[in-house]
Amino acid sequence: MHAEKRLLMKSSPYKIVICTPALYSAGGVERVVSVKANYFADVLNYDVTIIVTEGHGSNSFFQLSPNVNVINFALRFEELWNVPFVKKVFIYLYKQRQYKKLLTAELMRIQPDITITTLRREINFICDINDGSFKIGELHLSRDNYRLIDSSKTNIVKWLFSHWWQKGIVSHLQRLDRFVVLTQNAALEWPELSNIKLIPDPLSISPNCQSSLSSKRIITIGRYSYEKGWDLLLRIWSLVEKDFKDWQLDVYGMGDPTPYVRMLDNLSIDKKRCHLNASLVSVEEGYLRSSILVQPSRTEGFGLVIVEAMACGLPVIAFDCENGPRSIMTDGEEGYLVPAFNVDLFADRLKQLMSDEDLRKRMGEKGQKKSQCYHIDSIGKQWKQLFDELMQN
Repeated sequence: MHAEKRLLMKSSPYKIVICTPALYSAGGVERVVSVKANYFADVLNYDVTIIVTEGHGSNSFFQLSPNVNVINFALRFEELWNVPFVKKVFIYLYKQRQYKKLLTAELMRIQPDITITTLRREINFICDINDGSFKIGELHLSRDNYRLIDSSKTNIVKWLFSHWWQKGIVSHLQRLDRFVVLTQNAALEWPELSNIKLIPDPLSISPNCQSSLSSKRIITIGRYSYEKGWDLLLRIWSLVEKDFKDWQLDVYGMGDPTPYVRMLDNLSIDKKRCHLNASLVSVEEGYLRSSILVQPSRTEGFGLVIVEAMACGLPVIAFDCENGPRSIMTDGEEGYLVPAFNVDLFADRLKQLMSDEDLRKRMGEKGQKKSQCYHIDSIGKQWKQLFDELMQN
């Protein structure tokens, strides 16, 4: 079918289908999918359809162009989160069969030129669908965290299933026409694959101004989860706050902050100056009101919030975890990369920036300049080149 498409190369815009679980939440994947879909539809004039399985009846959290079509299969895989593990497996397999049937029918109807998957549930079967489209997968996680069900061995059944689940993914990824990763380190995690293409995530904001960096406010954004390192951040803040009583820390994220609220009490942190908030509707506004971004993640697929904060002129302090931060910033230039997971050194670096507005401005200016290469115009062109390469080569 690919050969037929090349022979019938048309002058009309490409048809693109993007498969991703949901659009209703404020996550990084949802943000990136929305930005790219809007660019494909409004700038490149492609025929774009997003297919989701969750959030039936909910609007997209991030603004979508009216030129982007959305189809929701309403399969509700998310309902399985609190179901006992063995029961969950059987229900999951049933829903997977439904999903394969629905997606096959939809792709055969649309006849897309390119199908992009964010490598969730459809990766198990998408290359078996003979709709004639080129299949591209894009991964927003590190290899260790992809398909991770249980990293502990407290439940041996879960651990064995997780190990088998992760091991089986390579054969699926090898069948993709291209496997897109976000960083060079991420590419090195997959030595078995020869179909890798490196394209970073694009900026989702285009600020017309930069932060004054004069406010005494620190910001961080992400899910309330172990991977994001909020427990590490609260330990860091407990080492800092008593010496900087006019500064505050604002955490914004999806999920349940309850474990971290308990940590505030255990560490005797002043709740009037450390706020655990829900997701921000306007991340740009949040950055512009702040003077420093802290990124305490244990692992990152990329680190989009770093690029966003840099675009708003903020200096950044991040742990030098695998993949993300080290591919975006240089220690001592746009901020500080702290060896993972040195809480004391992170606190010292934070104190440096809090004490020196001129240093914040120098680092923020360098970050703002570097962020420009992540603009959607630049990243969108890389995707266009990939599409053209597949269609014409």
